[in-house]
Order: sequence, then structure tokens, then C-alpha cells
Amino acid sequence: MKKTAIYPGTFDPITYGHIDVIQKSLKIVDKVIVGISNGNQKNYLFSIDERIEIVNKALFSDLRFNKSKIKVVSFNSLTTELCKKYKSKIILRGLRAVSDFEYEFQLAGMNRKLNEKIETIFLMSDVDNQVISSRLVKEIAQLKGNLKKFITKSVIKEINKKVWN
Repeated sequence: MKKTAIYPGTFDPITYGHIDVIQKSLKIVDKVIVGISNGNQKNYLFSIDERIEIVNKALFSDLRFNKSKIKVVSFNSLTTELCKKYKSKIILRGLRAVSDFEYEFQLAGMNRKLNEKIETIFLMSDVDNQVISSRLVKEIAQLKGNLKKFITKSVIKEINKKVWN
């Protein structure tokens, strides 16, 4: 039986940290659904349509990932509902530092309460990617810093267009 995992997030924008988690997850599951959240909790730099396009360009144009193994979708529901839609019993979450763990642990517990058949798998980013966050990438962009170590070429183009136009 093929295993599908849901990797939810805002991806505002997608970073090498996110991409690292996707690459690692493909070693343990057959397909990853990258679920881009359009919840109201955050002030996004990019619209949901822009984020979908940016993630697709980063994964499939810049990095040439296999389209049959990754699907990019938007959602504005509970992650457990997204799991149900794609018949997945796995939620992927990336951890960068110990400080991420407490929030992620609570989130995993709540998802388990919502659907006891769903497991959350935590994947650590490589050391080089552990300091990267979308928030810091946006801040570096606003201060005209070099983004090459944090995001792909197409993402750099889009973030600079958004921040400086």
C-alpha cells in the first residue's frame, strides 16, 4: 500500500528548510501532499495563489523534483481534514530547534485527539538549514541581504519583486 503524507504549512515563502523536510520525507513515504494553509491567523506576504505558484516553481522548475511524488494544494481546514481528503494517516512536521518542539508536540497531540489514526512524524532539517525561517528570509529581503543560501532562485525573484516593487 502506498503511503501518502501531508506536509502542512504557510510556506510564505518556501525555504531550503522546507525543501529539506520534503526530500527526507520521500525516503519514507511514496507521496507528499504539500498543503499550503490559507488560514486567517497570519499576515501573509504572498497570496495563496502566489504561494502555490512559488512552491511549484521552486520544487519542479528550480529543483526538478518528481511531480508524481509531490502534489501542492491549498487548504483552509483542519490538517486532519486534509488527511482525510487525501487518505493519509501521516502528518509531516519539520523541527529546526528545541524551541519548535513544544508547539509541535502540542499540535501533534491535538491532531491525534481529532483523529487517532493519524501519526505525526517529525523530521529534523540538516544543520545548514536549521536556522532558516520564512520570517527571517522576509526580513533579510527587506534589508537587501543575500538570500541565496536560504531560498531557490525563483523564490528570490518573487520575494524581491514583492518587497521592492
